[in-house]
Amino acid sequence: MKASANDIKRINNLIPKVGVVREILDETPDVKTFRISTPEGEKPFSPMPGQLGMYSMPAVGEAMFSVTSQGPDYIDMAIKKTGVLTEALHAMEVGQEVGIRGPYGNGFPIESLKGRDITFIAGGIGLAPVRSLILYCLEHRAEFGKINIIYGGRSKDDLCFKQDLFENWANLEDADVYVTIDRPQEGWDGHVGMVPDYLREISPNPEVAVVCGPPIMIKFTLIALRELGFKDEDIITTLELRMKCGIGKCGRCNIGSNYVCLDGPVFYTGTTERNAKRILI
Repeated sequence: MKASANDIKRINNLIPKVGVVREILDETPDVKTFRISTPEGEKPFSPMPGQLGMYSMPAVGEAMFSVTSQGPDYIDMAIKKTGVLTEALHAMEVGQEVGIRGPYGNGFPIESLKGRDITFIAGGIGLAPVRSLILYCLEHRAEFGKINIIYGGRSKDDLCFKQDLFENWANLEDADVYVTIDRPQEGWDGHVGMVPDYLREISPNPEVAVVCGPPIMIKFTLIALRELGFKDEDIITTLELRMKCGIGKCGRCNIGSNYVCLDGPVFYTGTTERNAKRILI
């Protein structure tokens, strides 16, 4: 029997390609953004906002990471140093080769967001997957309503994508950016406080919220969003940290009856409330 185009695409997604590190940007003391292309100078794959790729290093391991941005001939992936593989990735230099394959998971529901006001809420490295959707919305600005970006970090040193936060996005006339850190810090004259409390202060129009960050932040952000009038079916989050094999075979990403790699990693809170509570609340 002849394989279908979808079968071929699925098989190809399982075979690692050679990726070459073209640029490395230090975001924070423990987060780096890697710009990857093929040896021929092409984009390894073309993800939708919210999809992921699998990084691999021989004799070290492999893991799933969000694609935080892309261009015509590259993808960017922001990686936080947390273990053996990510330490090895952080030790890479420009020109080094890695294995890369994808895309995996389902992206953000872009069509259902068009014409609506969107409030993006992120903490720490949680801005990485959300950033892909922010960039898409800004690139197709006329298709979306008002954009609010609310972001927090433990300290000013832990804020990712500073050029976007304080230059690129901050200077836009049709988007509002709010940045906070948890505690007062010398050299910081911005807002101080937790993201859920800052969200209440800002009180955005309760249309659509896209949330990603540490589980404890998500827990209290969901409470604040409901207080502000956001409906569960209009609150979107991404649970890519639970993704393992990416194809629903290992069974390690399930939340009740849902498999994050097959049904997500993007979920509406309203459709996964009972299951999502197990890890978010």
